Amino acid sequence: MVSPKKAVSSFYQDVYSMVKKVPKGKVTTYGTIAVLLGKPRAARAVGYALNALKKSQAGTVPWQRVINAQGQISFKGDAIRAGLQKQILIGEKIKFDANDTIDLKKFAWNPKGLL
Repeated sequence: MVSPKKAVSSFYQDVYSMVKKVPKGKVTTYGTIAVLLGKPRAARAVGYALNALKKSQAGTVPWQRVINAQGQISFKGDAIRAGLQKQILIGEKIKFDANDTIDLKKFAWNPKGLL
């Protein structure tokens, strides 16, 4: 039997591997990552995995490319990280509208037509 801690660790590694596939200049959603991993109800867990990234991993996992289903950044209460995410995405030529929303029809990485 797999321990709960090992199962979480394995899921997190799967999230990181999938997020590494999102190309520069594109974004995806927490829900899309969950579906691609075969866990369609695990969008929140994808967010937990990305939030748990160690600083040493943050440079190799493009966490900034994962946003919510409304096309917005989802770091509630963490204005510093949200601001950093927006600046990195702008540097990758992602455009935000006046409501800080990204047009998912234009910028979504959608390998299986999920969005």
